[in-house]
Amino acid sequence: MIPPVLHVHHVTVTFNEVEALSDVSFDLAEGEFLAIVGPNGAGKSTLIKVALGLITPQRGHAALFGEDAGRHPERIGYVPQLKTFDRSFPATALELVVSGLRRVWPGRLRPHERDSALRTLEQVGATHLAKRTLSRLSGGELQRAFLARALVRRPSLVLLDEPATGVDFLAEHDLYDLLERYQTETGATVAMITHDLSAARYHATKVAVLNRQLHGFGPPDEVLCEACLKEAYGHLGHAHGVIVL
Repeated sequence: MIPPVLHVHHVTVTFNEVEALSDVSFDLAEGEFLAIVGPNGAGKSTLIKVALGLITPQRGHAALFGEDAGRHPERIGYVPQLKTFDRSFPATALELVVSGLRRVWPGRLRPHERDSALRTLEQVGATHLAKRTLSRLSGGELQRAFLARALVRRPSLVLLDEPATGVDFLAEHDLYDLLERYQTETGATVAMITHDLSAARYHATKVAVLNRQLHGFGPPDEVLCEACLKEAYGHLGHAHGVIVL
C-alpha cells in the first residue's frame, strides 16, 4: 500500500502554553493540490513548518512519503512568505535558484548548477531575470524566482506559504497556472497556504479549513461551506475572497 505523501496525525503544537495547533489530523495523497485556509493566527504556517520537520509537535507526528517529517528535504520544494526576505541581499535571481540546489548561498556557480537553474527559470517564464539582482525584481518577478528555486530539484512535494502575497492579479493567475502545469508534468503534490478562498475553490483538489483545530478537510465544494467557514472565521465574508453558497 502506497503511503500518503503527507500524513498528519493528532498534531498538537504549543508555544508558551498557547496551542497553535490542536489535535490536527489528515492525509494528503500523491498528485493532490491542497489549499490551507483560515484566519490570521490560525496555525497555518506552523503546520507547514511541522511538515518540513522544522517544528516538532508536543503531541502527534507528521510523516512525508511514509517517513518522519524532515528525513528527505531533497524531495520537497518550499516557497516561503516573501515579506520575511531581505530584498537588499546582494544576489541575483540565478543565484537564488542555485541556492535551492545547494541549500546554501552559492559562491561560484558550477556549470551544471547554472544550466539547471536556467532551465527552471525558463520553465517559470523568468529566463530574462537571471542576472537581475533581487532588489530590482517586482513582487511577481521575485515570486517566479522563488518558485524556480523551489522547483529546481524537481521535488515530489511543493509547499508554499502565502505565495500570492505582494503580487498582482495577473501574477497570481500565472502562479497557479505554473503550479498546475508542474503537477501535470511530474505528478507532484502541492500544499499551499492562502487567504484567497476563491483560489482555494477553483484551484485546489482538497481544502483544509484551519483555526488551530481542523474545521474541515476534503473537496472544496464540501468544506468551503457555511458551517466550516463560520467555525473557522466567525463569518462568511473575507477580505481576499467571498464564497458564494
